Amino acid sequence: MEKIEHSFLSIRGLNLHIAHIGKGELGTVVFLHGFPEIWYSWRHQMVAVAEAGFRAIAPDFRGYGLSEQPPEPEEATWEDLDGDLLAMLDSLSIPKAFVVGKDFGAKPAYDVAVSHPDRIAGVITLGVPFVPKLFSRDSLPEGFYIFRWEKPGRAEADFGRFDVKTVVRTVYILFSRSEIPIAEEGQEIMDLADSSTPLPEWFADEDLAAYASLYETSGLRFPLQIPYRSFHKWVDKSDPKVQVPALLVLGEKDYYLKFPGVEDYIRSGMVKSFVPDLEIIYMPEGSHFVQEQFPDQVNQHMIKFLKSHI
Repeated sequence: MEKIEHSFLSIRGLNLHIAHIGKGELGTVVFLHGFPEIWYSWRHQMVAVAEAGFRAIAPDFRGYGLSEQPPEPEEATWEDLDGDLLAMLDSLSIPKAFVVGKDFGAKPAYDVAVSHPDRIAGVITLGVPFVPKLFSRDSLPEGFYIFRWEKPGRAEADFGRFDVKTVVRTVYILFSRSEIPIAEEGQEIMDLADSSTPLPEWFADEDLAAYASLYETSGLRFPLQIPYRSFHKWVDKSDPKVQVPALLVLGEKDYYLKFPGVEDYIRSGMVKSFVPDLEIIYMPEGSHFVQEQFPDQVNQHMIKFLKSHI
């Protein structure tokens, strides 16, 4: 961790924070986090790929962690993340890179691979496959966490009852389970885990402190905007094809597999009609945070893929 360096880049009018390590003899790997994560969630992978000969770069998305807040968060779109990624590669004079995406970070990873395949050497995603359109909302109840958090004011009131550290702690507990976080009537998402619930054994108090300090800096205004309050701005791509090599590492206890149609889409092979050169690795005990839960295994799969597509 002490070898990881930190810089700020002026990207599309904002100062965005990146963590970076490695000389990059074999190429560059860019890591895109999800929620409630920041660059720190890639700490294990960054060191491993750097030791394998790659340059590892993990930005905090705009509005997250140490990156600057956009002046009008409510105007943000998914395309902002795509533009930031491309501008970051340009700023660092990187003609082509591998991109690793987790959770909603998988979307800009794949979007840029589809629209600018000349800039992407390959894509690795954890838990989330390429999807040509948004998941169906029809069969999900009102207490589904995305429905709760996409309503302006609802999450603010829920989170506002606790300090930032407790909010991050609770989200990590809930999202590391195999069940989708769904609140009952009269209950909020933060009520689904109480203070007596232990953190996952692979998530140390020092890790929680690192996350909390960064969210104390950034707050939750933009993280609620993207992803949760921007799904209505999601633009489905017509006849999309991912023409670069891809790897999907899937924790079989990831709650995301219980989203409507997701597991069948992956296991039936339908996903390969959009991503022809796709390798899928299943990790039976893996959760939504598989890269922190089983870092050594994930690192091995990742490095094998990277080295086979140099």
